[in-house]
Amino acid sequence: MPVSMADVARRAGVSAQTVSRVANGSPRVDPGTRLRVEKAMGDLGYRMHRAARALRTGQTSTIGLVVSTLASVGNSRMLQAISEAAAARDYALAVVTVGERGIRDAFARLRSQGVDGAVVLNEATELARDVDPPADLHLVVVDSPADARYSIVQTDHAGGARAAVAHLLSLGHDTVHHLAGPVGSFAAAERERGWRAALADAGAAMPDPVRGDWTSASGYAAVDDLDRATALFVANDQMALGVLRALTDAGRRVPEDVAVVGFDDIVDAAQYRPPLTTVRQDFDELGGCAVAALVAAIEGGAPVAESVPTSLVVRASSGSR
Repeated sequence: MPVSMADVARRAGVSAQTVSRVANGSPRVDPGTRLRVEKAMGDLGYRMHRAARALRTGQTSTIGLVVSTLASVGNSRMLQAISEAAAARDYALAVVTVGERGIRDAFARLRSQGVDGAVVLNEATELARDVDPPADLHLVVVDSPADARYSIVQTDHAGGARAAVAHLLSLGHDTVHHLAGPVGSFAAAERERGWRAALADAGAAMPDPVRGDWTSASGYAAVDDLDRATALFVANDQMALGVLRALTDAGRRVPEDVAVVGFDDIVDAAQYRPPLTTVRQDFDELGGCAVAALVAAIEGGAPVAESVPTSLVVRASSGSR
């Protein structure tokens, strides 16, 4: 039989009304009592019926996710992280993609599903900046310039890029070439900014960046324009995969002829040949911060801005000189 509020109340030694207040997030509960009720809920496996909670609170406990594509590894990793973070808070997740009708239509579709708020992810953030968000839809935007209209959560892309370039320069390279991401991407722009800053700090020459579109195919094609590079910072690991294959096909050894560093630390980065030195994004932390900021906004909190740090993972592809 399903666990009822009365079962939880008996277990916690409180009234059913107190259990209801805890379930609905009411502030009118002593912290010690709240912990006791939450423990009883966990012990018994209690889950409040979403429809009943919606009737009580006016909220559906459903959040949305707006994406341009799920084809990229970063976006799919973020989908998983946000889904898990939402489930841990007992929120359902509705996913919409931005199609030909644009982001206004994506917001309208989410509102028709009764979501309490939404996370706007990566490439879709540029579209979100160009429209005023619906007044009744709380938003958290992942990877965006500062904007007072909504909360922003982002990876420290520039800091990670600086660490990657500093690592390559420390190995004795005169400069570091850059295979950048697409125009219009906040993450790509921030990684390029970090690359430029690291070269400027070192007084190193600044080659013109070559631009890809995040895919391994674009990484492969870009190598033709990087024939003078001895050190290469690639804006994501998927493009770096194409770079490694193209360099091998051209008879150029990694890292002996060209040292390569990527960005993301995707699951397979350690299995590349050679294993890829890369900047690790903490997708789980990023997704958790996005959901926490959104839930806080839904509950009446003010917009926040958070940055999640990165870390450099050194493997064989950067080598030494």
